[in-house]
Amino acid sequence: MTTDTPSSVSATETSKSSLADADFAADARQVTTLRGAATDYVNRLRGGDMGSLPALLGLLVLFIVFGTTTDTFFTKLNLANLTVQAAPICVLAMALIPVLLIGEIDLSAGVASGTGAAVTALAIVDKGFAWPLAVLAGVVVGAVIGVVIGNLVARLGIPSFVVTLSFFLALQGVMLLLIGQGGSVRFDQEVLRGLAIKNVPPTVGWISAVAIVALYGGLSLFSFRRKVARELAHPPLALVWLRIGALAVLVLGLTAYFNTNRSRNPVFPIEGIPYMIPVVIVILIALTFLLGRTSFGRHLYAVGGNAEAARRAGINVIYMRVMAFVLCSSLAAVAGILQAAYSGKVSPGSGGGNVLLYAVGAAVIGGTSLFGGRGLAVHGVIGGVVLATVDNGLPLLIDKSYANFIVTGGVLLLAASVDAISRRRRSASGV
Repeated sequence: MTTDTPSSVSATETSKSSLADADFAADARQVTTLRGAATDYVNRLRGGDMGSLPALLGLLVLFIVFGTTTDTFFTKLNLANLTVQAAPICVLAMALIPVLLIGEIDLSAGVASGTGAAVTALAIVDKGFAWPLAVLAGVVVGAVIGVVIGNLVARLGIPSFVVTLSFFLALQGVMLLLIGQGGSVRFDQEVLRGLAIKNVPPTVGWISAVAIVALYGGLSLFSFRRKVARELAHPPLALVWLRIGALAVLVLGLTAYFNTNRSRNPVFPIEGIPYMIPVVIVILIALTFLLGRTSFGRHLYAVGGNAEAARRAGINVIYMRVMAFVLCSSLAAVAGILQAAYSGKVSPGSGGGNVLLYAVGAAVIGGTSLFGGRGLAVHGVIGGVVLATVDNGLPLLIDKSYANFIVTGGVLLLAASVDAISRRRRSASGV
């Protein structure tokens, strides 16, 4: 007969607590019917596992308010502009999610995005680099920033708040050094600038949309059959088909919407999906796969859920913490390049101001926890769309600059409050 020692009981309880507080805890649950899945979801909501539901409900309210009180919000031209406007903040919010997952913060991500964009622009304008090499140079600079920050935090034990605040200030000096006071660098390379001002041809858009739905459906059904064959926990088949149908309606509906002419001048038609959207989708898919389907992602969640338990399980906690910052700064550089494509230039102030606050706000509003261990790549996209909707629709309703700051601050505070309350309810219920 074996008996549990206090240490083994403690380890077991820690493991259960860590699993319950992580985003892959659902792997341990099994439901066999659509009704059972609905009941399980309601129980998780009652237990405090809100996910992106508050953000989606908030986005619905914003669309209703702006759509019914203004004449221009629901015009095709404005909604297309909203998606382009949201893309950089969505990518920067996704960049911050790996760092938030381990319970840290990166205050330098916004300025790191501007630095990466500045290096890319100068490589093209001053050095004559081809755009792929220039983009690579910008991303490498972002990765180097992440390596330095990550090692200072993980190996020396300096609080991430202090380290990244230092880099927030220092990188602004680097931007001034590279560009000069009051100067700017043109960002008009045809391909990169085209991400913001050009659209995917309608035919290509339709083919891509159908391919995305077919690929998602095929992978979902394949995964379902494999789990059934191996007698692993799996969702009901009806729920799998429901998810495929929901994605099909969303993707094909948006494709049809953007493929219609939205130009005010009949002589110059504007139709097709803005190129920014496929870029964000590719990054979203890649980060979702990395976090949800690889050992790296599992280890990242484990470190965020309980770093000591992760260390005892054989995970290299220092390496994971360093790589979280590397991934953050690298994706931040990509976000900076997208923002430069949208504005057409890079200046010493690029990535400064409220950019970082918006990105952190987007991640938290979308459903990522500030306490670590919980978050998905899609949370950054959802939160980014919410903030872009506020930034786009509020000036149409109230032409006062102070209103945007007040409303955005209120939304962020509300999201953080929901996160804190949900965490307490999860801890109380053990969900």
